[in-house]
Amino acid sequence: MTSKTIPMQRSALNPLIIPEDIVPSFSDWEVLGAFNAGVARYEDEIILLLRVAERPRQTDPAHVIVPLLAADGEDAGERSPITTVKLDKHHPELDFSDPRVIRNRAGKTLYLTSISHLRLARSRDGEHFTVDEHPSVWPEGAAERWGIEDPRITQIDDQYYITYSAVSEKGVAVGLLSTPDFQAFRREGLILAPTNKDVVIFPEKIGGQYYMLHRPVPEGIGEPEMWIASSPDLKCWGNHQFLMGLRDGLWDEQRIGAGCIPIKTAQGWLVLYHGADRSNRYCMGAALLDLEQPQRVIARMREPILVPEAEYERSGFFGGVVFACGAVVKGQEATMYYGVSDDSMASVTFDLASVLDQLQPPD
Repeated sequence: MTSKTIPMQRSALNPLIIPEDIVPSFSDWEVLGAFNAGVARYEDEIILLLRVAERPRQTDPAHVIVPLLAADGEDAGERSPITTVKLDKHHPELDFSDPRVIRNRAGKTLYLTSISHLRLARSRDGEHFTVDEHPSVWPEGAAERWGIEDPRITQIDDQYYITYSAVSEKGVAVGLLSTPDFQAFRREGLILAPTNKDVVIFPEKIGGQYYMLHRPVPEGIGEPEMWIASSPDLKCWGNHQFLMGLRDGLWDEQRIGAGCIPIKTAQGWLVLYHGADRSNRYCMGAALLDLEQPQRVIARMREPILVPEAEYERSGFFGGVVFACGAVVKGQEATMYYGVSDDSMASVTFDLASVLDQLQPPD
């Protein structure tokens, strides 16, 4: 259960954005999800940069049609063309049990069931959002053939830097975008090779260096745990160090990853992160890092601050998921925007002090 000593006020309007609010990119497509949005404050608006997952409408009950970028879709400045693959639902070597992916019988992911792009939503009050009718950032090039996902937005001076997952048959890499105004987006290239994800960049330099949290996914040896790295220029990252790991028997025993951009407090950098247990239930929790040595974990919460309890969090495209990519802070109050059930967006507001009070020294 969510900690009883941390009042969490879900918006009465939740879910704030649902798939039906999104205009599909093509007339014969359907939107499966508008979720896991990067969050920023720009001028007098709250910005959500949504991950929009969509696919061709499925009209043949015997087959699944999956979309991906065409192999020749490399030209910048134009929307890269889409191709599709038709798969037999009764093929003995294919596994369709997970609605998000199609695997072979050995467990290898062969395709995603949708392709994602990034799309802007705006609000003046933080609850009523207007969603753009067209994509803001469309996948592009070989490293993004299966889509772009789960952005995080860090403001540094007058620029906004957006990390995102670049997905292809080669794995999940990490890309970087920049924008001054959420109208024009500049591609800064890939900053981490596959397989890595859940990258958040700290909002200021520490000791003359930029810092990021990231989550490599080892094969064979190791676990999907949280690391930290530094950079002189936001593009070349090194000095990678293990930060914190899984905890057997707790809510974050299966995988963890950074969620929101670290929040600077007098006590340290507050990191709101997601964790999953062995039943694939995703919750949000918190940790505290040293202000001057962010590679040092000061404290960590044993219980999550947010668990999938509401109906819209427990049921949906992939139920039992709360997954945040950003928050806005006003004084001592934080509003965290989070994806629910891999299909919609919601928000929850809480007092930062109540979270900090529940943090404990790590085991």
